[in-house]
Amino acid sequence: METNTETSVMYTHPELLLVADTVAREKGIDREEVLEAMEQAIQKAGRSKYGHEHDIRAEIDRKSGEIKLARYMEVAEEIENETTQITLDAAKGKKADAEIGEFLVDPLPPIDFGRIAAQTAKQVIVQKVREAERKRQFAEFKDRIGEVVNGMVKRVEFGNVIVDLGGRAEGIIRRDECISREHFNNGDRVRSYIYDVREEQRGPQIFLSRSHPQFMAKLFTQEVPEIYDGVIEIKSVARDPGSRAKIAVISSDSSIDPVGACVGMRGSRVQAVVAELQGEKIDIISWSDEPATFIVNGLAPAEVTKVVLDEEQNRIEVVVPDEQLSLAIGRRGQNVRLASQLTGWDIDILTEAEESDRRNEEFRVRSQLFIDCLDVDEVIAQLLVTEGFSTIEEVAFVPIEELSVIEGFDDDVATELRERGRLYLEQREAELTEARKEAGVSDEVAGVEGLTGEMIVALGENDVKSLDDLGDLASDELIEIVGEANLSEDLANEIIMAARAHWFAEEDAAKAEAEEASEEAPEEASEEASEETKDSEGA
Repeated sequence: METNTETSVMYTHPELLLVADTVAREKGIDREEVLEAMEQAIQKAGRSKYGHEHDIRAEIDRKSGEIKLARYMEVAEEIENETTQITLDAAKGKKADAEIGEFLVDPLPPIDFGRIAAQTAKQVIVQKVREAERKRQFAEFKDRIGEVVNGMVKRVEFGNVIVDLGGRAEGIIRRDECISREHFNNGDRVRSYIYDVREEQRGPQIFLSRSHPQFMAKLFTQEVPEIYDGVIEIKSVARDPGSRAKIAVISSDSSIDPVGACVGMRGSRVQAVVAELQGEKIDIISWSDEPATFIVNGLAPAEVTKVVLDEEQNRIEVVVPDEQLSLAIGRRGQNVRLASQLTGWDIDILTEAEESDRRNEEFRVRSQLFIDCLDVDEVIAQLLVTEGFSTIEEVAFVPIEELSVIEGFDDDVATELRERGRLYLEQREAELTEARKEAGVSDEVAGVEGLTGEMIVALGENDVKSLDDLGDLASDELIEIVGEANLSEDLANEIIMAARAHWFAEEDAAKAEAEEASEEAPEEASEEASEETKDSEGA
């Protein structure tokens, strides 16, 4: 029997096109995707009948609904699978102009869809349609992150709220993204914030939130026209969901009060947001580019008498009157925690009495340091502290003019103080060097930049004596040894990497030697070969 390689058997089913159109319209997906799903279903039925090892393909004509069912054989040089491949010689017996890589098409007789085959085909179609629907849903929502959407509660599962967003899309508000003490029933309308859209195995997951800080920001944008128009900008938001929140705003128009605009007439605007957030109390704060002013505003309603900034550690000390302490801290530390989140600074709150006691203690400790190390009387030591000197290094290496301008000091006194400071530092360095040597710490460790004499002695006492020992430490271990006050995490990482530098240098040197050896080996081999050739010619 001669095989026709050009055409396959066709069966007309115009009703397939009507079904495809209906499904595509109902599900809101492309008609082509539905027809491709039908083709895969017919292919699966064909493989079940004729053998899964065969490459059987189905094709539905997009205009007439004709079904083409055929077996494909690939023309290949080497046969790996006899059921799907054919040699070139065998292929030329069926088709004279056959070429490598070409497919020979053998038509197949019609398939009688039984109950099982029809059920299998239905499952395939349903699965493919569902996948296409998920793709459409993901494409629709992936660019909508950051929007506020309205939906209807479909069901509640273990505290997680499933929300129907319309258009056959579902979102989920996880239990930790709900406002505390908030309960939903099936059919309730709910407003939420889209904070993430991910494509997972079981379809796109649209994650919603009612506790996200930006949810409150978006609600203010909806309620305050000036924010929507861009005249007022929301700079930062901090929330304790269901309890209290702070929002910082600034106006680009000097004639518009940003706080007043957000509050609204008789509080109408802010009350609308509060009602949506289940009674969450909201502090609206005027933003400032001056950190101290902004932090003082952020701690409202508490009054602040003094602030001390530490920009290196991003910390600020805030001094409040004694009667304002509980107000500044807030219930369970809520006020200061929200202010810290809002401003991005670590805030330490002290009363005036605590600040005074601490300042006196610092004054006493620094004065005693100068008395002990510089061998001066109490008056001179206190003068140095009053002028802002806190360490011996500052006294030893400061320009002499800065010492001589202190009231009661002249050039001779200033010079003497500098000399005493330097002499003390030299003696201290000698003592630390001796202690380091006694502890057995190598000179290489002592040469690592960033380590002081006290740190090196502390390392020796903890059996860290070589660069390898130092390189084996983690940053938190190093900080624990030398003291948290003496070393930051970034500097600790730099010190450890400096100690490990010789490891990488040794590896690079070994690689370079190996490469040189591999390059020399062929040359030596060629030289030996040429010498052997000469010897044989001479013989």
